[in-house]
Amino acid sequence: MLCSAWLLTASVPLHAQMSGDAGFDAYVQSLWPKAQARGVSRATFDRVTAGLQYNSRVVALDRDNLGAPPSVDTPIPPFAPYKAKHVDAARINGGRRVHDRLLPLLSRIEQRTGVPTSVMIAIYGHETAYGQVTGNFDLPEALATLAYEGRRRSLFEPEFLATLEMVEKGVPRHVLKGSWAGAFGYPQFLPSVYLQVAEDGDGDGEARIWSSEADAIESIGAYLRRAGWRAGQPWGVAVRVPTGFNRDRVESRLVPTRCSRVFGRHSRWQTMAEWRAQGIQPVDGHWPAGDIQATLLEPDGPGRTAYLLTGNYRAILDYNCSNFYALSVGLLADEIDR
Repeated sequence: MLCSAWLLTASVPLHAQMSGDAGFDAYVQSLWPKAQARGVSRATFDRVTAGLQYNSRVVALDRDNLGAPPSVDTPIPPFAPYKAKHVDAARINGGRRVHDRLLPLLSRIEQRTGVPTSVMIAIYGHETAYGQVTGNFDLPEALATLAYEGRRRSLFEPEFLATLEMVEKGVPRHVLKGSWAGAFGYPQFLPSVYLQVAEDGDGDGEARIWSSEADAIESIGAYLRRAGWRAGQPWGVAVRVPTGFNRDRVESRLVPTRCSRVFGRHSRWQTMAEWRAQGIQPVDGHWPAGDIQATLLEPDGPGRTAYLLTGNYRAILDYNCSNFYALSVGLLADEIDR
């Protein structure tokens, strides 16, 4: 009796280049019907999949990255060391230089998206050090490998199919380079995000987030706008919490449906005016508008700098669901603005 892997491999066009791993080759070719259903031509499918190799390095990186899932008892490290590393002089000064160089463009993008110029630049800086570090893994190969490996196939198979759709829509095959997990370009978008969000910022009719800063930054702004960014509101404000503050009184009763360890650290929502009435004080002495809703986060525990976080902070969390990431983006943006 012939095994299904042999049958799938035998059905591959004669001109396709095989990797030597029959299981991997068979899996990749089995995706043709799904690619076809997304409007991908056979010529594009063959061109993108030709020569793909199973990449064991990608699998090792994925396993190292996942590690053991944290339990509710796993201690959360302090934010201060992370902040020192990610909101440092190099990122601040680099961000200011990019911001000044692109200011006319950034101002137009801010008008269209409502997202402050400094926030878009801060994400650009965090993701790729202002375009310097974008990754050199072949995206179709990395994503096909991770999908074939199987533990997170529901995530990586659709992303592999999205790379095929990108090429079908005109994205050059050779620019599909990025991280081992499939993020690429200056904003480090996954292929599915590129298809949904990427926009043309320089007016040439293409969204080249891998080579055009204008396109990349416009796309970052578009992402945050779609995530619910509200123009005219801050992402948050650094505050001091008074001694004896009753934290039980503001504990959130909501049960997070995603990123539970991230959202589980936030208090319930109150207006800025309500926080002020409870003795909270902004570090810089300036209060945002009193009717803005915010949650309280104390990333380093009582007695250290805390933050009142608005709905715009949640938009940053949508980009990367990590309190440390979102806080450092906001703080870097504030420094770029100074």
